[in-house]
Amino acid sequence: MKLKILTEASGSLVSGYLIKAIKECGYIAVASDIDEFNHAKCLADEFIVFPDKNDNFLWNKLEKLLKDNKIDIVIPSFDETLLGWAERKRYFKNENIEIIISDINTLETFLDKWKAYEFCLKNDILTPKTSLNNEHSLIKPRFGRGGKDIYLNDNSINMENMISQEFIEGKEFTVDCFFDYEGNPVYLIPRVRLNVKDGKSTKGIVVKNDKIKEIIEKISENIKFIGPVNFQFIENDKNEVYFIECNPRIAGGMALGFAASENWINLIIKNLIYKEKIIPKEIKYGLRMARYYDECFF
Repeated sequence: MKLKILTEASGSLVSGYLIKAIKECGYIAVASDIDEFNHAKCLADEFIVFPDKNDNFLWNKLEKLLKDNKIDIVIPSFDETLLGWAERKRYFKNENIEIIISDINTLETFLDKWKAYEFCLKNDILTPKTSLNNEHSLIKPRFGRGGKDIYLNDNSINMENMISQEFIEGKEFTVDCFFDYEGNPVYLIPRVRLNVKDGKSTKGIVVKNDKIKEIIEKISENIKFIGPVNFQFIENDKNEVYFIECNPRIAGGMALGFAASENWINLIIKNLIYKEKIIPKEIKYGLRMARYYDECFF
């Protein structure tokens, strides 16, 4: 029987590659979103309407949906539910449903930018100076993703659940990473985002950067990651590489990481589920990606 693999927030404009990757591996792609009127319903083999993240009975409803639809594997990608999946990972495993997410300690560290900063200080990782007060020029949410609610040199901002950071100017790198079930980095694939709209890259190129590789290896020696994880760095004009943030989940731009190595859905099944050893492929440095909009008709 084919495995049924569910993806979250499948109505995102960058979700299509993941649905296609699941189908290319011969598994059943099950998409989900709070609204069935989106492209994922056309692209996936099956579609489930999820409850809103603020639903008082969210996890009871999700458990019933997973069981009723005979889901084998969940690949979380929605920041607002990542902690919930991590907290319930062991429970769902006992119910024969695998959740592809790092452990709760890792999620709590990197979904909170202040805790991530403290982690970097403790482990001697270069990162922008950060404060819970309005001390530095860049203001951003303590919890959150993308470019929403980020301000520069604005003293009027209410700092509740916000942080201020030293502004670092330079070249931005996003790094697609795959960690095996023991927490070892198998793939570390830096890419430069050449064009960004609403926090999502529409163009990119795979590049080699040994400093970034060393930093991620150092980070992973001090905390355990599992499966697909996304890092962001900035390299200034002195060739100093600053850790900016970590998204401990699969990311929209990882289509380029997949293309530059191999289909990571197979890695999830073979290594994270069946504990088979991974022999990494040679990374295609210089590979470029350009995205475009497409249409689905109902």
